[in-house]
Amino acid sequence: MIPAPFDYLRPETLEEAIRLLEEHGDDAKLLAGGHSLLPVLKARLASPGVLIDIGRIPALSGITQEENSIIIGAMTTHYQVESSPVIRGLCPLLAETAAEIGDVQVRNRGTIGGAIAHADPAADYPAALIALDAEFVVTGPDGASSYRAENFFEGTFETAMAENEILTSILVPISQDRSGSAYCNKAQQSSGFAICGVAAILGLNAKGAVEHASIGITGVTSTAYRADGVERAILGMKPTKENIAAAAAHATDDVEPFEDLYGSAEFRRNLARVWTARTLEKAVKAASS
Repeated sequence: MIPAPFDYLRPETLEEAIRLLEEHGDDAKLLAGGHSLLPVLKARLASPGVLIDIGRIPALSGITQEENSIIIGAMTTHYQVESSPVIRGLCPLLAETAAEIGDVQVRNRGTIGGAIAHADPAADYPAALIALDAEFVVTGPDGASSYRAENFFEGTFETAMAENEILTSILVPISQDRSGSAYCNKAQQSSGFAICGVAAILGLNAKGAVEHASIGITGVTSTAYRADGVERAILGMKPTKENIAAAAAHATDDVEPFEDLYGSAEFRRNLARVWTARTLEKAVKAASS
């Protein structure tokens, strides 16, 4: 299908992009990598009068390390996240998650900021970024502000950002403890989106018991969420198969899995438990190696 007519604007600075976004209001859409927006336009599920292409703004791309954080520009592609020596060395969970997104063409064009701002409930990144306690920096007419990842996603395609704000960077803390991480997902075969995706970080003490646990889950309900019931259940325990299974049973505490053509609510509830256990087991192996 062919999109409805629109005007195309390509700002060269963040300040210009914010001005254009405020000027055109509800009639404007931001264009990042385009892999989420363009199919929507072609299906005419959205018909904005103006597209603001932020892909040529240098300040929005790149990966740097500053003290105890990795700073990732919102226009950094999935492949750049996947292949970055900084991320692979200091935050392997994020590189592992990026490698699961779409196919090679999608990863070379799609951007981490575009995926986050789109807030698809089946996207891979949110689970990992919630588990990592990442922070999202957004900029609008009144300057910059930030959101914790677990407070950013508010529903299907809904975020805490205002309509005149732009996601500019992602801050990921660097873990200093003895920890291991893993991301596992059950993906839709046609699209690669997660029917259930689980990201886990486990820190072990000298006796081999869990002293830190952080788990994010995507694809199960209308938004990605932190599985704090699992975290509480595994904390202080030896990560045996039995203890992991008991903790994973809490994967859908306080959430209501949704139902679609890929599975019923009960199917997703069981899938969350199974994949949480598998992910925890994989994270334990990484922490022990």
